[in-house]
Amino acid sequence: MQKILIIEDDISFCKLLEKFLTKNNFSINTSFNAEEARLMIQKEAFDLILTDLRLPDTDGITLLGEIKENHPKIPVILMTGYSDVTTAVKAIKNGASDYISKPFNPDEVLLVINNALQVSQTLTPPKKETPKTKKKTASSEYVQGISTESKKLSEHIQLVSPTDMSVLIIGESGTGKEIIAKSIHQNSHRKEQNFIAVDCGAIPKELATSEFFGHLKGSFTGAISDKVGYFEAANGGTLFLDEIGNLSYENQIQLLRALQERKIKPVGSNKEIEVDIRIITATNEDLREAVKKGDFREDLYHRINEFSIHSPSLSERGEDLMIFAEFFLDKANAQLNREVIGFSKEVVHIFQNYSWPGNLRELQNCVKRSTLLTKGDFIETSVLPAEFFQQKENKTDSLSLSENEKDAIELALKKTQNNKSEAAKLLKITRKTLYNKLKLYNIN
Repeated sequence: MQKILIIEDDISFCKLLEKFLTKNNFSINTSFNAEEARLMIQKEAFDLILTDLRLPDTDGITLLGEIKENHPKIPVILMTGYSDVTTAVKAIKNGASDYISKPFNPDEVLLVINNALQVSQTLTPPKKETPKTKKKTASSEYVQGISTESKKLSEHIQLVSPTDMSVLIIGESGTGKEIIAKSIHQNSHRKEQNFIAVDCGAIPKELATSEFFGHLKGSFTGAISDKVGYFEAANGGTLFLDEIGNLSYENQIQLLRALQERKIKPVGSNKEIEVDIRIITATNEDLREAVKKGDFREDLYHRINEFSIHSPSLSERGEDLMIFAEFFLDKANAQLNREVIGFSKEVVHIFQNYSWPGNLRELQNCVKRSTLLTKGDFIETSVLPAEFFQQKENKTDSLSLSENEKDAIELALKKTQNNKSEAAKLLKITRKTLYNKLKLYNIN
């Protein structure tokens, strides 16, 4: 199977092209910027590269030159929304195999790609077929975003994972705190051992000791058999305590003692069991404020907070919205045995202007429901929940492109002192979309 790298910062279009080429028996990797693409080209061998002319961190012509200098045998095709003959000639002169302009004709795309590959194969001897490798492990739920907040999150995960430091993950409900915890575990030396997740808010105060440390048969009414607690089950691995702020003060004392001594005693037993576990906790409340009020023990807070990680809300990582949407669509297709290709332009616009109070959990539920209801190839506005059409757009601290686009763009540029990257973030659109709008309205 021939391998193609697509470099394109329009996430929806990139995913659409990926699905189309995958259906036509190509192995596809995608990158949303030049920096990431350079790393991928160094690590993997590609039969062909498709790159957009305008990228957030460079332009396609410059990237084309770099690729041709370092990997002269890889055919490169430039994509652009601007049908500029001069640019096309320049691209061909710089070594591009071909040039295609958007919107694409599917047959034309396949023709151009196949022609470029045929020319490349006549110039280089055929490669020996190598065993197929897995693109992604099915167990990996962590999605790599491209926003500043997502990059910071990934850096923190990579930094703290190899250590045994206790990690406190702080963030709103639905932001994927358990996924972050699993990612830390999967990147640690404990990855072959158990990852045990516990919802502290779902454990009754009276049963917490038994749930955490286990019990012996007959140790109390209802103890009809021996029970292994969460600490013992996670021995050698990672124990994730979600919403730790919900534990009672008494349970906090028991937890602190277990963490300090690394020993537990099941209810009804005189024998202590040594445990070697890593603790990761999560909360959606301000534990420092709870400490001040006396609701949470300060010594326990410092014990679990050797390293803190902020789990950003969906509104903080707007650039990642469609990356997550596409990920959840692939997941929903697999679960529901559907083959929905993508989202209509109207749905993408609605998604980008919605506040997402339920964060990633709300987005996943919305995409799954819409996938089930969709009868065609694309998710349309008709299958979206009613709340998407009830939200008032009267926020004074943000800008919307729904009305008076030109005015909104000019105001955003003024607010950011003509910084186009910051203006695009303020408008909740990609840099490339902003450039398209600037050309459309002739804004300099």
